[in-house]
This record gives sequence, structure tokens and C-alpha cells, in this order.
Amino acid sequence: MKNKLIGNVYLIIAVLIWGSTFIAQSVGMDSIGPFTFLAVRCFLAVAFLLPVIALFEWKERKHYFRKWKDKKLWIAGFFCGLSLFVASALQQISLVDTDAGKAGFLTSLYVVLVPVIGLFLGKKPTGNMVISILLAVAGLYLLSCTGLTAIRPSDLLLLGSALSFAVQITLVERLGKDLDGLRLNTIQCLVAGLLASVFMVFVEEPTVAAVLSCYIPLLYAGILSNGIAYSMQVLGQQYVESNTASIIMSMEGVVAAVCGWLILQEQMTSWELLGCGLVLTAVILSQIPLKRKK
Repeated sequence: MKNKLIGNVYLIIAVLIWGSTFIAQSVGMDSIGPFTFLAVRCFLAVAFLLPVIALFEWKERKHYFRKWKDKKLWIAGFFCGLSLFVASALQQISLVDTDAGKAGFLTSLYVVLVPVIGLFLGKKPTGNMVISILLAVAGLYLLSCTGLTAIRPSDLLLLGSALSFAVQITLVERLGKDLDGLRLNTIQCLVAGLLASVFMVFVEEPTVAAVLSCYIPLLYAGILSNGIAYSMQVLGQQYVESNTASIIMSMEGVVAAVCGWLILQEQMTSWELLGCGLVLTAVILSQIPLKRKK
């Protein structure tokens, strides 16, 4: 029970950071292309995590380099990084042609796709988990895109992003249970950054001046979102199973709405308040343990 509580705290920290990352991504896209933004934010995360890991392991610094030689760590990091790259790239590209609220809703549909992937892996969700998922989806819709009915090509990219995030969440659970969480996130960010760099070189024409012009969104997305929040996700999923983790992470839509209300003084409609309530109810319900029938 204690470990699960620790895992929940890690995931909530990640959600609190992710809740406002869409704003940073949208602002950053005003100056640079999606692949440039993704590559820079990933490399910033790696540059941040390497000294942090060294600082935490200062007393065991003799083993610092030895721990990087774990083959399972690099295999897990590669596949998690590949799925993270696809998910983040599709999300970043779609933000050119869609609003942040709708992007947040469609991306958060991983809350449905994670248990679907689990079914193919022989993992059946409990009854309260199914109800929690339905409540979360309904709440996210009311919160993010009430009244939006038109389907754009960018929406299909966001659905692809949601599927890729679902794969990443599943891989973190399946491959990262017994691995060093900070190192795993460092490697997945490195892989995602390298892949984004390839597309950046062939598709875009980035300049140093353009990158420096949006250094604040890049630092926020790189250090806080990729560096800290994704580390919290990896560490949290070592104690919380993927279905429950996906429901907790879907709270980023709630956090984004609350941040807009507190910081930007945006008004929240009754539908949005109801959406927040449904998502919070889903999170609470997902924490209630129920025994599966034999």
C-alpha cells in the first residue's frame, strides 16, 4: 500500500507539470518547427538528467559508469524512446492546426487505449477500472472540447499520438519495472532527440536565433516536462499498474484548466467544472481495489 501511494505521488507530480506543457509547446511553435522543438527539448532533458543522476550517486560514483552498461536498460530505453518520439512528434505537428484543448482531449484517449493493449497481452481490467475509464473520457470531453464537432486531418495525428503514448505507457510498465528510472528516462529522451534531429535536418531549416527566441518554452518543456515529469512517470509506474497510471495521468486536462483559471484568469463553464469532477471521480474510483472473479 505504501509503495502504491509513492507511485501515485510520482504520477501526480508528472501531471501537475504536464498540465501546462501544451501552452509551452504552442508558444514554441511560433518560432521553430515541431521536430526542432522536440529535438531541443529532449537534449535539454538529457543534459539536465546526467548531472542529476551523478549528484544522487555521488557516494557510489565508482559504479556510475558501470550502471550505464546494463543491456536491458538500453533495450528498454530504445523502445520507450521510439514510441515517445512518434507520440510527441505527432502531437507537436498537430498543434499547428488545432487548439490546445482539443489536442489535450484526443491525446488523453490513451486512457482507453492502454487497457485495450492490455487485453491483447492477456490483462483484463476490473469492473471499477472500466467505469473509471468511461468517466475519465466523458470528463475530458466536457473539459476540453464541448461544442467542437468538426474533424480535421490533425485530429487523426492526435489519435496516432494517443496510441503511441499508450504503447509507451505499456512499455514502461513491461520493461522498466526493475530498472533505474532516471537512467531509463535519460535514454528514452536521447533516442527521441536523435530521431527528431534526423527529421529536423531533412524537413526543417532551424537557426540558432530562432531557437534562442523561444528558450523559455524550450526550457520548460525540456527540463520540467521531459526531464522531471517523464522521470516521475517511469518511477511511478514501478509501483502503479498501467491502467491506473493512465487514469491518473489523464488529470493533466484538469490541471491545465485550473492553471488557466488561476494564472490566466480564464472563466470555467459549468460543463468544464462537471468535466473536472468526472475525471477526479474516475481517479478516486480507480484507487479502490476490487478482487477479480476466479
